[in-house]
Amino acid sequence: MTRRAVRAESRGMVDEATMARHDRALAVVQRLLIERGIRAHRHHTINLGIFTTRPGAPSGPGRPGFRSRTDRHPPELTVIAQGRRAATVTIGPRSGCYLVSVRSGLNLHAVRREQPHMVVELIVTDRLGERS
Repeated sequence: MTRRAVRAESRGMVDEATMARHDRALAVVQRLLIERGIRAHRHHTINLGIFTTRPGAPSGPGRPGFRSRTDRHPPELTVIAQGRRAATVTIGPRSGCYLVSVRSGLNLHAVRREQPHMVVELIVTDRLGERS
């Protein structure tokens, strides 16, 4: 792993291929939730930075006057119930499992990637417990 990749991972950033894999996994959970009538939205956070070269530094065809940086953070799925956030689902950076945070719980629940239906069950069970 390169030094840049280590720095990016420690700041919670991912590369574009990882982000695409995580997005596809969250899309499966989102589809299952929508089938049950539960609203869910995927969010992508991207930080953009534009930097200029030093004043007086030569710029030209081979030397651009500015540089840019794009930092991509892992996507997350937000479940909305009664107008507020009921649960958040992300993907573990190394394990690839679903990390589910429900409103009534204090801990993250880890669910194997092969079991997206279990994520839905956790969320549905939490919502049913809320109503009673």
